[in-house]
Amino acid sequence: APVKLSFPYNRDQLMFLMQHDSDGFNRWDAGQQLSVQVLQDLIGQHQKGESLVMDQRLITALHTVLTDESLDQAMVAEMLSLPGEAYLIEISEVADVDAIHAAREFARQQLADSLSDALWQRYQANRELSKQTPYVAASEHFARRALQNIALSYLMQTGKPEVLAAAIDQFDTADNMTERLTALAVLVNSPFEAEKAKALEVFAENFKDNALVMDQWFSVQAGSTLPGGLERVKALMQHPAFTLKNPNKVRALIGAFAGQNLINFHAADGSGYRFLADLVIELNGFNPQIASRQLAPLTRWRKYDSARQALMKAELERILASGPLSPDVYEVVSKSLA
Repeated sequence: APVKLSFPYNRDQLMFLMQHDSDGFNRWDAGQQLSVQVLQDLIGQHQKGESLVMDQRLITALHTVLTDESLDQAMVAEMLSLPGEAYLIEISEVADVDAIHAAREFARQQLADSLSDALWQRYQANRELSKQTPYVAASEHFARRALQNIALSYLMQTGKPEVLAAAIDQFDTADNMTERLTALAVLVNSPFEAEKAKALEVFAENFKDNALVMDQWFSVQAGSTLPGGLERVKALMQHPAFTLKNPNKVRALIGAFAGQNLINFHAADGSGYRFLADLVIELNGFNPQIASRQLAPLTRWRKYDSARQALMKAELERILASGPLSPDVYEVVSKSLA
């Protein structure tokens, strides 16, 4: 079993460790601890209906890390990655999905605005190298692309026209799937509807004969946290490349939506839960293994507020009462409700 060690560092100490520790892991770990504390502050502010105010120490520390060119670029990219919503839910006693999403998005926006010059400088330098250097599967290249891509994802939050142009250029001219998919993802999560639609159309046309790459095309859209996530997923289910009979497609679209797009899946009206339960009932008839695996998000119902608990539990009970269930599905549902 993993051992979790906890040291009572205060925020000034965590900021110092992020900026100066000689060990890369210690720097990253201090960054994660400080990020969690800052995000938990923001979650609390949101729950009290207060204006969100971010602790500047995280911004200061990340600016130091971002502008220190002696550091390993892969580590810098990892340090810029805020703890995900799923992790914040996991460490919450009662998970407030709306507050967690609002807090994390606010923090991302604050970091994007405050660090935009340093992010743009890093992005341009790395992207220029990517253009000049033929693709090689080497660690230093992975590191360069990792920092380049996380910088782009932050920069898109600023909505600046030069960043949009850079994302489109990266999408159009990248010689590897990592850069192309990142560019597609940042466009899909942006408010630029025309550019987003064009990129999705071009990608689908280019890779329509490659089933595994099309899985990524579905997942990128299923994971978009913009409003209307469920409607997008339902529309994508009508796409000719999608079929419920293919487990990879189910995982790519339905699994990505229910497992990663937490703000849309956990919509307060329970529509995401109803959708997943309907699918599980349908899949139970011809692919019980994939049906039982898709159930995982509903089985965590005890983690959420009482209203969501009731909605999730009701869908599990509906699945149980839906008729003869396969042993796989019955086991997961009955254990979850026990």
